[in-house]
Amino acid sequence: MSTPYIIIGLTVILALAFDFINGFHDTANAIATAVSTKALSPRRAILIASLMNLLGAIAFTGVAKTIAKDIVNLNVIPNGSIVVLSALVSAIAWNLITWYFGIPSSSSHALIGSIAGAAVAAAGVLSINFKGFTSIIKSLILSPLLAFVVGYILFTIIKHIFKNSNLLRTNIGFRRCQAITAAIQAFSHGTNDAQKSMGIITMALVSNGLIKPGHVPFWVQLSCAIAMSLGTSIGGWRIIKTVGTQIMKIKPVNGVAADLGSALVIFGASKFGLPVSTTHVISSSIMGVGTAYRAKSVKWNTAKRMIITWFITLPISAALAGVVYRFIGMFL
Repeated sequence: MSTPYIIIGLTVILALAFDFINGFHDTANAIATAVSTKALSPRRAILIASLMNLLGAIAFTGVAKTIAKDIVNLNVIPNGSIVVLSALVSAIAWNLITWYFGIPSSSSHALIGSIAGAAVAAAGVLSINFKGFTSIIKSLILSPLLAFVVGYILFTIIKHIFKNSNLLRTNIGFRRCQAITAAIQAFSHGTNDAQKSMGIITMALVSNGLIKPGHVPFWVQLSCAIAMSLGTSIGGWRIIKTVGTQIMKIKPVNGVAADLGSALVIFGASKFGLPVSTTHVISSSIMGVGTAYRAKSVKWNTAKRMIITWFITLPISAALAGVVYRFIGMFL
């Protein structure tokens, strides 16, 4: 078997591994609120999230196409397959590090930063598609802010509607609703996050002339959906603990508002083919809900630690990918 096909094979395997890791790294965010309020048992939450992630991943391809063509100019990169391979190694390494320490870092930031870093190491800054890359960065920055605002507004509306309701009955009702909102949340996660690996496999196939730009093969779509679903079934209890308990003490009514707020933002991004960090969006929605409920209820030290991690992920993953590219280049 020739070297290019070996590299493509490794790329597909690593992309599916990234999706699998993403499943237990990021999907934990989607079910964290429902598990923390005991609206769903961990086992049932994971089963629902696995199924809904699978369905969500199959439903859309816009984000995959954006990842494949809008970050770098493959035409000016002489060895695009090695760039993609290096990006995956870097993104997987960063995901595992942050998962181990229970930090809800962004898989999206890690992957996008890694692709850009490996491309620059291979062909300089002119390899970056600045228009597309800038658009992606804007969506990564604005989506958490939008989620904060939407979460704040939704909880304010809910609080006003149910201000005279019996607290016990209200909590029971919203706890039942959380099973539905957690499913919606997991579906929205699948529509955006699973497509990032689809995009990177598509990028590798395009760079080797195996498919035409703008096309995502169905086998790529299905395999990435299954990989993320399997990863979800493993669970991500470290991340669940951080998102579900260490941002604020979540009650069922808070959880419903946070789930709906983040799902709306993620669905909107998927509709326009924009990759966003589901971790950032979900965490920011919880912060917005917490601020509307009582600003002091938000554990801002945890939020500060998360925000710092969000900002350092892009440059660290880019630098790491550049090092990995140089290392792999020594042998290929």
